Amino acid sequence: MAADPDKKEDFFSDEISKKEQRKLKALQDKNGVWFGLGMMGMVGWSVAVPTLMGAALGIWLDKDYPQYFSWTLSLLFIGLVTGIVIAGYWVKNEDKEIHKNDSDE
Repeated sequence: MAADPDKKEDFFSDEISKKEQRKLKALQDKNGVWFGLGMMGMVGWSVAVPTLMGAALGIWLDKDYPQYFSWTLSLLFIGLVTGIVIAGYWVKNEDKEIHKNDSDE
């Protein structure tokens, strides 16, 4: 039994249409290479800044208010954990946005 040529043409047209729509969306989409690099930078800064601020505050506290424990190490760790939480928040929000856009199609 031979396949219907009209069905093949419709299938081919649909596939071409889908590919064209994906290409047009990719051109308009913000999730390109630069967006990925910017996101990596945002994640890096969101971890680095609280960590360094915690360390700086800890150094100041160690000089002016010494204790039996190290303020620097304690606040460095707290800053690191805070930065990881902030970075996780950013990544989770961007992931939701990406998946929301994918499901809109």
